[in-house]
Amino acid sequence: MEKAEQNVSPPTVRAMTAAQKMFARACNRDWVTPGEVVYPNPEMLIIHDGFVETAYKELSGLGYGQITSPEKVVFVTDHEVSYSTPRAVERGRNIRSIANAWHVERFFDVGRGGQGHIFPIESGLVRPGMFLMCYDMHCTNFGAVGALAMAVGPEVTSVLATGTIWTEVPHTVSIRLKGQLPKGSHARDVGFMLAHGFASGRWNLKHDYRVIEFGGPGLAKLELAARVALCNSVTEMGVANVLFNGPPPGINIDGAPDFLSDPGAPYEATIDFDLSSVQPQLALPGGPDRAANVVDHVGRSINHAVIGSCGSGMYQDFVDAANMMRGRRVADGVRMFVVPGTPATAKRLADEGIAQVFMDAGAMILPSGCGPCAGGNMGPLGPGEVSIATAATNHSGRFGAKEAEIYLGSPITVAASALSGSLADPRKSIHQ
Repeated sequence: MEKAEQNVSPPTVRAMTAAQKMFARACNRDWVTPGEVVYPNPEMLIIHDGFVETAYKELSGLGYGQITSPEKVVFVTDHEVSYSTPRAVERGRNIRSIANAWHVERFFDVGRGGQGHIFPIESGLVRPGMFLMCYDMHCTNFGAVGALAMAVGPEVTSVLATGTIWTEVPHTVSIRLKGQLPKGSHARDVGFMLAHGFASGRWNLKHDYRVIEFGGPGLAKLELAARVALCNSVTEMGVANVLFNGPPPGINIDGAPDFLSDPGAPYEATIDFDLSSVQPQLALPGGPDRAANVVDHVGRSINHAVIGSCGSGMYQDFVDAANMMRGRRVADGVRMFVVPGTPATAKRLADEGIAQVFMDAGAMILPSGCGPCAGGNMGPLGPGEVSIATAATNHSGRFGAKEAEIYLGSPITVAASALSGSLADPRKSIHQ
């Protein structure tokens, strides 16, 4: 199915990976070396609603009345898009005030942008070859269009204050894709298999703080939504970033800097992966790296199903699920939620009648954003309940009750399971 090899031959002189090139430009240098500590200047800094207040309090306490380069800063409201508590209302009001005080003009408030790892792609805000920093680790989604986004977490306050922060240039592991996904399999299935392979030591390769770069002839078969899903699915195993060596067709590359790896680039290791070997997968409760074949877990009853979030919240994800659900009904006792990644996607689904397919099936459509994946802010789980979702992660308590179980799957696996009322193999539910 796949093989891995350590790259021991000396690299071509001055050849660089795509990640190295983006780091070098951000440092105003011709060359950077993996393992080197640098101070890159990002083109953009994205902060989500949950941390804006914290950053403001921290910097104000240190005497900062203003931030460096507010024109680079983007505030996104995507976790609490439908205020469920008075505290959430207060937090929204405070974020608006902070954006004004710090002169942050690119503020995407409730209903204005959508999920912060999706709408920057759809709108062209994030472009091929761009180097940016973000608070949230799922910014790896931007690698789908050939951009490099480094998650800095709480250290984003340092970037707000100074414009940069020390960063180690990561090594890059190349995954060469070949073949084509079989019917019923999805890019998320690939991601779960790869995450499990790395975490379990299948290839005996380091993955912690590495850039995972996808290349090979199999790229031609993966459109944008599939690439985003693949970037998202391998994020939580501790990688530094995920990157496609070239954007999919339809992405504007006019004026973009060089964002492709050089021939002879110094990859730390290379994995050959055959897409045609992929079966539908589940990520078992506890983490996206706990992959298992769906066929080994069919029949487990579910109470809750979600399609959306930054894991699979793009237009094509919903089209694929709707094609399976057309003319069918969600099983009794199952609450199903559909969460479009952006208001633009929600409008398109409505205009084309796709949203009606979900509603006719008995699903509920939520506002664009993170949905239940944001700590169960909308559509939470209760103790003892079981969910299957396209969410970014499934750690205990992610959707509400810690005593609940969360499985992850592709949009079509979630759709098949919602129709069945239990975990289901999508290959058995595809319309003939």
